[in-house]
Amino acid sequence: MQQFFSSYRLNMTVRRAALATLVAGSTAIAALLWSEVIAARGLDALGCASVVLFTMNFAWLSLSFWSAVFGLAVRLIGRDPISLASAQDRPLTTRTAIIMPICNEDPARVAAGIEASILGLEETGEARHFDLFVLSDSRDTDAELRERQMIAQFRLQHTGSLGIYYRRRQQNIGRKAGNIEDFIRRWGADYAHMIVFDADSVMSGQSLVALARLMEMHPDCGIIQTLAMPAGGQTLFARMLQFANRLYAPVLASGLACWTGGDSLYYGHNAIVRTAVFARYCGLPILPGKPPLGGEILSHDFIEGALTVGGGYKVWLVPELTGSYEGMPANIIDYAKRDRRWCHGNLQHARLLGLPLVKPMGRLLLSMGVLSYLTSPLWLLLLVSSTADVIQHTAAGIVYFKPGFNLFPDWPVAADFQIDVLLAMTLAALLLPKVMGLSLALLRRTHRDVFGGTLSLCASVLMEIAFSTLLAPIMMLLQTAFVAEVLFTRRSVAWMTQARDDRGLGWREAFQRHAGHTALGVLWAGGLFALAPHFFWWLAPIWLGLVIAVPLSVWSSRRNVGRALMRAGMLLTPEETRPPRELRRMRRALHRRIDPIAVEPSASDGAMVPPESGLTMPRIAWPGQRMAGAGETVPAAIRDAL
Repeated sequence: MQQFFSSYRLNMTVRRAALATLVAGSTAIAALLWSEVIAARGLDALGCASVVLFTMNFAWLSLSFWSAVFGLAVRLIGRDPISLASAQDRPLTTRTAIIMPICNEDPARVAAGIEASILGLEETGEARHFDLFVLSDSRDTDAELRERQMIAQFRLQHTGSLGIYYRRRQQNIGRKAGNIEDFIRRWGADYAHMIVFDADSVMSGQSLVALARLMEMHPDCGIIQTLAMPAGGQTLFARMLQFANRLYAPVLASGLACWTGGDSLYYGHNAIVRTAVFARYCGLPILPGKPPLGGEILSHDFIEGALTVGGGYKVWLVPELTGSYEGMPANIIDYAKRDRRWCHGNLQHARLLGLPLVKPMGRLLLSMGVLSYLTSPLWLLLLVSSTADVIQHTAAGIVYFKPGFNLFPDWPVAADFQIDVLLAMTLAALLLPKVMGLSLALLRRTHRDVFGGTLSLCASVLMEIAFSTLLAPIMMLLQTAFVAEVLFTRRSVAWMTQARDDRGLGWREAFQRHAGHTALGVLWAGGLFALAPHFFWWLAPIWLGLVIAVPLSVWSSRRNVGRALMRAGMLLTPEETRPPRELRRMRRALHRRIDPIAVEPSASDGAMVPPESGLTMPRIAWPGQRMAGAGETVPAAIRDAL
């Protein structure tokens, strides 16, 4: 086994070829079966459209399924033999900046996450190799004052362990990407690496040190991305997503890491970045044209990862690294608001596929980001065309003799076998990745116990499947609207601060947001029941989720429902049954408040930042122009300097 994995390039070629073969083969079989089902009733224009749409959608499902199979194999082996080696327990020799870009965030929540991470870092004995920068784009005067008080207090409490700095930009240029670029231009030369935090990020001290050690051990790495686990949510919606991510995400992430290797994804936070490499290759272009597809790039992370790989450095996703956490939206509406921003940003990536520095794997991953949102309108079109096709044939009835002379009747062809096989394949693609995550947890008693035990875990999985089934058609319509907003209305999205508290929804807000979904669900169900009753129950998961969208949105946003299920032992995660030290510290810190009388913040940024020693960050040229360093391998001068 070890000999087979000895050659990285050969190994990745074999893995990717195997994945492509499995995806193409299963998609071809499903498409053939679907075409036989449609052809049994006559292959008209609606039927042809249905076959095309089904093939595109099943290919996406198949990719996710086979990636999960790869992930299950990796998890059963223990670890991927070609992934990054475990960080050696050796003293650090380089300096790393922990940077947290924020904009109008709750300073108490930010302070709690920072304090938990700093205390863990101090316990490792390596805190002197790190500095913390809070990079504010806040426009609110009161928020700025509280941010300064927060930093002033931290500087008093942690004097001598690591540098703690605060900078507020006067102009919010380029959003988060511009905030990070400003840091690089002012202080990037002082730090070999930077660990990027979101405002809700928390990482253990061991994870922070491990990332820095891995960067020192692997000079060809440009980015190392951890798998951030959502934690801390109390509402039913947040706890449902926390449970699903905690149980299923390790399998899916291990599968993705298995076939992407050192050409993987960068998610923009809870990751370590080689500063000089980022400065050289990741100066994002301004897209020609008007927003939403032109102007500043909204989602910077995927393209930054692709550009880093294009520059000759590796981007690794390392799901085995633990101690990395983030927050989760508390309700469907806030989740959709965040998803809307991501949708607009990802659709912009279609324009970046032609950048000369982006390699084929980078183009594939960027395309996957685009397709992750285009699949929703494709599924909707498939459902609509299938419904119309069924209603049309039901209304026409069985036609034994076509117009003109017929020597023999045209007997209908049964396609029950094809339908049964298709149903089994679709359910397998949807549900088996969840079963894989469940199976891994059930294999060991310690894993079962942290999810509440066997019975609780199995019952929670059934509950999560039911909830995600009802949620899927709502998200399908929301994402379809987001895509249409970008492609047809050309209305740009406002990149506002994300809601991070356990906000419950009122009935009025839920009705305003979901009234159209409910109306469509009622009309869809009523039309099927009246015109094609045999198809009514087949589409029950679709119309039922839409019909109950309002109460589902309201009840899933309730903290009392989420806490009641927690007390009943449902939807438990390891972070709830055995909370790690950093999350316990964060919760304790949230109960404390900064005393503005005891701590007087400095009025000037100059007293809260180190002397400037920046790096140049050239902006990437648009296709047709040449960027300095495009197509080159790892530059020796930069590698030696690191």
